[in-house]
Amino acid sequence: MEFAKNRKAFFDYEILDKYEAGMVLKGYEVKSIRNGRLNLKGGYVTLRDGEAWLTNIEIQPYQMANQDVENLKRKRKLLLNKREIAKLEHHSNTPGTTIVPLRMFLKGRTIKVQLGVCRGKKQHDKRNVIKNRDLDRELRRRLKN
Repeated sequence: MEFAKNRKAFFDYEILDKYEAGMVLKGYEVKSIRNGRLNLKGGYVTLRDGEAWLTNIEIQPYQMANQDVENLKRKRKLLLNKREIAKLEHHSNTPGTTIVPLRMFLKGRTIKVQLGVCRGKKQHDKRNVIKNRDLDRELRRRLKN
């Protein structure tokens, strides 16, 4: 089951590699994510002291929560093994690449986030994507009729 997808990342970036990670969440955040009250747009991963942190994703407060909700865009620790963190550090040190969350989904009973190692697209690449998408849509429309 998919809770959220960062559609803007698929348009703005060329995805070079994908990773799957767990997250350290609070109880009310889990309930809020299951209700689909999150936004991955603008999120990114920072690496510090051998740990990966998911920054700038917004999880709305759970309405029935009986506690004070601090910062909605707080940093959340990602659960990755050392080899994966080393690979991500290597990718992040490469000029022109960034690590962004692509989608958040349920795997078994745990909430996972799919991370993408991305390189920004140029403006002409984005235009080609739009052009090809419109051509495909027109072709499907003609085949349907």
